[in-house]
Amino acid sequence: MALIAAHPLAQAAGPLATGPARGRMPVLFIGHGSPMNALRNTPFTRHLGALGRELPRPRAILVVSAHWAAEQPLLSAVARPETIYDFGGFPTALYGVRYPSPGQPALAQQVARQLKAAGGGLDMQRGLDHGAWTVLHHMYPQADIPVIQLAMSTRLRMDEHVALGTELRALREEGVLVLASGNIVHNLRLTDETPGVQAYDWALEFDSLVKTALLQRDMPSLLAQDARKHSLWHKAHPSIEHYVPLLYALGAANENDAISFPYTGFEEASLSMRSVRFG
Repeated sequence: MALIAAHPLAQAAGPLATGPARGRMPVLFIGHGSPMNALRNTPFTRHLGALGRELPRPRAILVVSAHWAAEQPLLSAVARPETIYDFGGFPTALYGVRYPSPGQPALAQQVARQLKAAGGGLDMQRGLDHGAWTVLHHMYPQADIPVIQLAMSTRLRMDEHVALGTELRALREEGVLVLASGNIVHNLRLTDETPGVQAYDWALEFDSLVKTALLQRDMPSLLAQDARKHSLWHKAHPSIEHYVPLLYALGAANENDAISFPYTGFEEASLSMRSVRFG
């Protein structure tokens, strides 16, 4: 997958946008981890089910996934999106999981018009990648809520991803759940599948830094780092596509949205499974 924007990270933006809390729906960032989570019954997957039961029922879901990047911010506009198995080497049972949710081309067209200035367009073939369906499989197992996806543009700087996310805020008032799917720490080169393995110290430290920055609404720390933190960033994200979805969630959130963490923890020592709820 192509890298997103510049790495090292772009210049820091200002504080999170202010203003009165808007919208009926919250915004979510989910650490999705391994595709195998689609088949697992764990505290992580159970928290996804709890979110699906606790949240107001959305009329549609817009997913920004780490697994879809394109030159421009495309919207999937398929009436019946296919389940995409964008991985290899997993058990046969995983390839039998389908998530047959409907799409919503009219909503995709609406969002594309909103993002026209940024080059927003439509993709008439894109299905749901595993950053979307492995999460929604547990949140909404009936697959009866329309789902569209937004591709992250490879041309944007970090602060521009946040700015694009602000264009999604109005959807919350229309009953659309904005769901970003990635991981706050994601280093597949250093995963350790030993049962009961503890997360690396550097991974815990980076995860904690991001948590603190979120709670303090410290956008400069979320977008840029000093020399002391630089090595942590490169360990946490050898490439940054799993971090960038968080920026869309930040943009779609308002400063008055309460920030909470429905789930915290690690998989395989180097994958943070932290979820973030705004509102």
